[in-house]
Amino acid sequence: MAETLLGNVIVFLDKLGVYDVILPFLLVFTIVYAVLDKTRVLGMEKIGGEWYPRRNLNSLVAFVIGFLVVASGQLVALINEAMANVVILLLVSVSYLMLVGVLYKQQEMELKGTELYVFLFINFVGVMLIFLHAIPTEGGKSNWLEEILDFLAQNWQRDYVGAVLLIMAVAWFMHWIVQGPKPEKKPEEKK
Repeated sequence: MAETLLGNVIVFLDKLGVYDVILPFLLVFTIVYAVLDKTRVLGMEKIGGEWYPRRNLNSLVAFVIGFLVVASGQLVALINEAMANVVILLLVSVSYLMLVGVLYKQQEMELKGTELYVFLFINFVGVMLIFLHAIPTEGGKSNWLEEILDFLAQNWQRDYVGAVLLIMAVAWFMHWIVQGPKPEKKPEEKK
């Protein structure tokens, strides 16, 4: 870190434990609370004639889970590594969209249909690879992504690849046949 005032502030916050304790706790607490509040897994309560999620239980469970995650150094290290790589994936995605947007005219660029699904699939694969790379194996000398790639390299045979491709093609064909045309909605039903 550079010897500047702001650089020293970052070093001080690191020594204080902001990056290893506070930020991972806040991230886990927020995500768990949002999921519990949205899914209403812990039930609902009636207040003034209206039904609301049990926010006191949701916050308590999210608080405990947040502290349990922070108590594990391995989980905090995994979160820190994975989130840094997810931010890089986000920057790559936004940069790609900016470059694609340059090619469009004055109209607004929208990803629709197949373009949207391909973009989402590529980002999903990217996030899965990031987390597989961040999770260490039992020995801690490698990660799950390396183990999967080693397994594929050692067991790569044409018969297996052909069988997998055939299964994927048959599954896609079955989906295409079964899907059929979608019925048109009446004008009053459209939102």
